[in-house]
Amino acid sequence: MGNYVFTTKVLVEALRADSENSDSDHDMGGDIIPALVAQGTAHVYDFNDNVVPGATERDRGYWRDVGTLDAFYDAHMDLVSVHPIFNLYNKRWPIRGAMENLPPAKFVQGGLAQESIVGAGSILSAATVRNSVLSSNVMVEDGATVEGSVLMPGVRIGKGAVVRHAILDKNVVVGDGEIIGVDLERDRQRFAVSNGGVVAIGKGVWI
Repeated sequence: MGNYVFTTKVLVEALRADSENSDSDHDMGGDIIPALVAQGTAHVYDFNDNVVPGATERDRGYWRDVGTLDAFYDAHMDLVSVHPIFNLYNKRWPIRGAMENLPPAKFVQGGLAQESIVGAGSILSAATVRNSVLSSNVMVEDGATVEGSVLMPGVRIGKGAVVRHAILDKNVVVGDGEIIGVDLERDRQRFAVSNGGVVAIGKGVWI
């Protein structure tokens, strides 16, 4: 992710000049910012010098480029480590996001989550979740197993299903007894699989 801060005047002038340049690809990062650097009008903020109240040496200056599936996956796994380098629990520097009006997560009939984050409105019923990030309103049904995975809002995991080393986007439904992330050769015929072996399933897919 790139964060750019401009005055209106500088940005408008840069866009106009770029639009008249036939050699430009008219790309913010590839053309406009380099042009401003060449003019000496662009400056960089070094997050290594950023002081966050309550931060420890371990999580100081955390920044991760999540431009690949593996990097996106790794960033989520940072969250579930015992001593996370991406710290959501610094009370002096809270991270605020949109809040849904949902009940707390619920674990019924022996539902279990270990080394995981489970979002509001989620229900684990006689299921096991390990080393995973479950977003809001996720349902994991009886006998299912989720390990080392990232489940986005609204995901449903059916009875007896197994999901390992995977990213499931919003509202994915995994049917009873289905297996994901166990046989990567089989998964590659149906889904995207990253170089690191992370299975990625797009929004709203029913399996």
